[in-house]
Amino acid sequence: MTERVEGHGGQLALAALRAHGVREMFTLSGGHVFPLYDAAHTAGFPLYDVRHEQSAVFAAEAVAKLNRRPGLAVLTAGPGVTNGVSGLTSAFFNASPVLVLGGRAPQFRWGSGSLQEMDHLPLVAPVTKHAETVFGADDIPRAVSAALTTALTPHRGPVFLDFPLEAIFSVGDAALPEVVAPAPIEADPEAVARAAGLIAAAHRPVIIAGSDVYAGDAVDALRAAAEALRVPVFTNGMGRGALPPSHPLAFAKARRVALSGADVVVVVGTPLDFRLAFGDFGDARVVHVVDAPSQRATHVTPAASPAGDLRLILTAFAEHPGDRVDHDDWVARLREAEDAAKARDAEAMAAETDPIRPARVYGELRRVLAPDAITIGDGGDFVSYAGKYLEPAQPGTWLDPGPYGCLGTGMGYAMGARVSHPDRQVCVLMGDGAAGFSLMDVESLVRQKLPVVIVVGNNGIWGLEKHPMRAMYGYDVAADLQPGLRYDKVVEALGGAGETVEKAGDLAPALERAFASGVPYLVNVLTDPADAYPRSSNLA
Repeated sequence: MTERVEGHGGQLALAALRAHGVREMFTLSGGHVFPLYDAAHTAGFPLYDVRHEQSAVFAAEAVAKLNRRPGLAVLTAGPGVTNGVSGLTSAFFNASPVLVLGGRAPQFRWGSGSLQEMDHLPLVAPVTKHAETVFGADDIPRAVSAALTTALTPHRGPVFLDFPLEAIFSVGDAALPEVVAPAPIEADPEAVARAAGLIAAAHRPVIIAGSDVYAGDAVDALRAAAEALRVPVFTNGMGRGALPPSHPLAFAKARRVALSGADVVVVVGTPLDFRLAFGDFGDARVVHVVDAPSQRATHVTPAASPAGDLRLILTAFAEHPGDRVDHDDWVARLREAEDAAKARDAEAMAAETDPIRPARVYGELRRVLAPDAITIGDGGDFVSYAGKYLEPAQPGTWLDPGPYGCLGTGMGYAMGARVSHPDRQVCVLMGDGAAGFSLMDVESLVRQKLPVVIVVGNNGIWGLEKHPMRAMYGYDVAADLQPGLRYDKVVEALGGAGETVEKAGDLAPALERAFASGVPYLVNVLTDPADAYPRSSNLA
């Protein structure tokens, strides 16, 4: 029997949200969306508020990424929505199932100059899977349910709805749509068999697994395929930790050796973008495995590109019935390169230098982070070192801005992570440049009793810009910050705690105090501005 719901627009929306497993709301207060707050308050539905709308969207995205379910942000009309567009865009690039509900000026007075009157849809449509204005209260459950189904359907991504004042404040009566999980996309069996055959026949294959492996709940299938075919695995994004660092087929440090020597590169659940040399691996043949046909690369021609449910495709790889080339010598060669790189990293992570080198920060963090800690990267140069030196032990524990590269995710991601995992360590790794985007939202964490540890790599510069600009032009501009700023004092002023660390030997006790504090705690580490993460330009 179809369930019917009645009430004002906020209550109608909440009924549909709860049916789809939404468990919390992130917002910044605004009058256009009061009925959604009333519904949440009356029903005891958790509501968390922030100091900037982008943090609300980033918090919702963290929930979506970590839990593989919808995250919800509620934004007031006009500037509330426009302030959230960067968060929406990051969710779009990261394939995160985020629903943003926006307020909207009254339709009956449209064009008369109401407060914050603007049409949001042309702005958000390019960075969402679906964007719609819902003009009647009775239509709200249908619209919310349809939007959430779209968000969860591979290739996943954000959706947007806004409600004119008269729609959200009005009382309605409507059927609550049945929740139907998206059906798995069946890949072309011939494409799957062709890809499996290429991998099995390769002499030096490599797998690179990305975020969609975790989002598609395909971690176990990835491990089975790698073990059955004896293929070394590298990861990026939320694919990190899919194989624990101790697994004999898990690699992180030997990527250059692997990609320069491979004859088949299998990229699973991540785009062939700048992070992967745009899919150019020399003479190697490329197998690109994606969760939907829309994600197939168009700028390169892979040897095979099966598109569909990643669990089904990877399981088929594991069950490939044909002959398989022995890869033991290849795996051993990569293990030798991996071990040599780890030895070099261990030396860097123990360096007793003044000023402190970023590698030493991560050496100390490796000692205090629990296996299930949620680690969040918000920054450029400093966070690049995190990708090099930290090796997540479990899948679903690593959050970074993703391919869009948007700074300011840190405090929103921290809020979403703490709400999702109240009993785990949550550690934000933040450059001093990134600190300028969202550090004020420490107040939101303090006020709502959401403790996290924030480690700021404070080198007083925009590291990813200063060093390349000097190399290109012989000078740099707009790349300096004030050296030695006391970001820990900012956090103290907002109700948290913190300290500044200038000596490498003081890092360990500072981190121990931070994780034991039970409040938002910032460790402000003065790092060497001359120490730049080695990289080629990512601008092309």
